[in-house]
Amino acid sequence: MALTQVSSSRCAGGFQKVFEHDSTELKCKMKFAVYLPPKAETDKCPVMYWLSGEAADSWYPFLCVSHPAPGGCNIEGEDESWDFGTGAGFYIDATQDPWSTNYRMYSYVTEELPKLINTNFPTNPDKMSICGHSMGGHGALICALKNPGKYKAVSAFAPICNPLQCPWGQKAFSGYLGPDRSTWEEYDATVLAGSYSGPQLDILIDQGCDDQFLSASQLLPDNLIAVCSERKIPVVFRLQPGYDHSYFFIYSFINDHIKHHAKYLKA
Repeated sequence: MALTQVSSSRCAGGFQKVFEHDSTELKCKMKFAVYLPPKAETDKCPVMYWLSGEAADSWYPFLCVSHPAPGGCNIEGEDESWDFGTGAGFYIDATQDPWSTNYRMYSYVTEELPKLINTNFPTNPDKMSICGHSMGGHGALICALKNPGKYKAVSAFAPICNPLQCPWGQKAFSGYLGPDRSTWEEYDATVLAGSYSGPQLDILIDQGCDDQFLSASQLLPDNLIAVCSERKIPVVFRLQPGYDHSYFFIYSFINDHIKHHAKYLKA
């Protein structure tokens, strides 16, 4: 798959680059960003995938950023709502028309994008992890829970933990997956944690106490924590007083998450 470089900026001793390509999964053009650290000039690097956000660190070996949804597919109604359609693919593979052709972000993130990265950059394919924010946090959790052993670590900022039980998830899943709620379960982190049987997965979650979406019962972290406790899945869950759902929350704690991933990605 051919890549077109859109931009390149010197960053923390390495390069922050943006690329565009024609996605076979999504049937549209996609852009993603890659941070190439100095180490990439001489060695293969582990990969940390970040869903729906941005972050970089001068000592971390490799960072790949993906876009939250395909968008721009000329689907009727695609841009009518901020929490459905463009920018809100929920990292699932849609099964309902007209979304099923283009809205396949789960397969894009777990299959197409890693293959693209491993083919075009100096990576260690056996060393990858995943993290994200909000809907991207939901995406990171389900990708890790649905693929035991694929990701060495997972973390999330203010993730949507139990979409079957919150308005955001119910709206998205009914539109993308249809009315049969049993089909929704394979994309719900709380449900997936209840049946997880893979290698130990250490999860780090940060949640702002003043997050408006937490108080609106959109995120429901307590449901996930309860299931993980029952299943003995290690979770470090940190409530951060005074923080909301914004970029500033992510910026304040991103280094802790990078260090969490680095523990498990050491070559």
